[in-house]
Amino acid sequence: MNWANESSTKEFILLGFSDRPWLQMPLFVLLLISYTITILGNVSIMMVCILDPKLHTPMYFFLINLSILDLCYTTSTVPHMLINISHNKKTISYGGCVAQLIIFLALGATECLLLAVMSLDRYVAICRPLHYVVIMNPWFCLKMIAFSWFTGFSNSVLQSSLTLNMPRCGHKEVDHFFCEVPALLKLSCADTKPIESELFFFSVLILLIPVTLIIISYGFIVRAVLRIKSAEGRRKAFGTCGSHMVVVSLFFGTAIYMYLQPPSSTSKDWGKMVSLFYGIFTPMMNPLIYSLRNKDMKEAFKRVTPTIFSYKKK
Repeated sequence: MNWANESSTKEFILLGFSDRPWLQMPLFVLLLISYTITILGNVSIMMVCILDPKLHTPMYFFLINLSILDLCYTTSTVPHMLINISHNKKTISYGGCVAQLIIFLALGATECLLLAVMSLDRYVAICRPLHYVVIMNPWFCLKMIAFSWFTGFSNSVLQSSLTLNMPRCGHKEVDHFFCEVPALLKLSCADTKPIESELFFFSVLILLIPVTLIIISYGFIVRAVLRIKSAEGRRKAFGTCGSHMVVVSLFFGTAIYMYLQPPSSTSKDWGKMVSLFYGIFTPMMNPLIYSLRNKDMKEAFKRVTPTIFSYKKK
């Protein structure tokens, strides 16, 4: 491990859009609004799912985990980004960069797996409704969640180790908003192709396998929904699954673009915008999609809100 030797660089400079000062303030406002919505939306979903007994089902158990992920995912990068944008000195310590890299990778990989698990839940609910309670039992759900978290953090440790072991020869200007694998690899003064091949392999496992399973699951779901005679039944099924597919498309599409191609072939400005999308805007949209487009969630909000206010008055 070369972490100790390379940590002689006490800090990194996060360039972001430093070459475009006129973008600083609009970006600060956009990030602040997005982060605020992310916090309020995900905390609200967690509270409603916990307080309303009718939402104590596997689907909403997974949704609670998704909200926890999104909260931690954005918090690992956005607060520091806001501080850097509002100051002239845009730096991050070596230890802070390592922590940010590990946490961001771990939670991002965990979310990929969790979205696949959620698609399995929808497949069983729609295609095998009579066996739903047996298949999606509490113990199975816990094992799926534990597998997602463990695999996500294991992947993060491997990818972070490979990235941080590359010699940087004193380079410390990261052309990004936060410490991310493609941006850090560009600092290396050695041939990165062998490392890129290994990272590509892990990225395929974490990105392509889950998204393939999701596509297969929803292929069966669409076929099953089209067989429903009731128009209302088809509408409800498509409404529930449609929100999940929006999240999947946004998250996986941008992440695949960023991680399944060599860092050198990625346009630096476009790469920054793409990373903002899957790292910040998608977590913000999750609570909006799952609450505004979910009838059960909206009804649960109506039931739980009076309870919360009456508890506060006491």
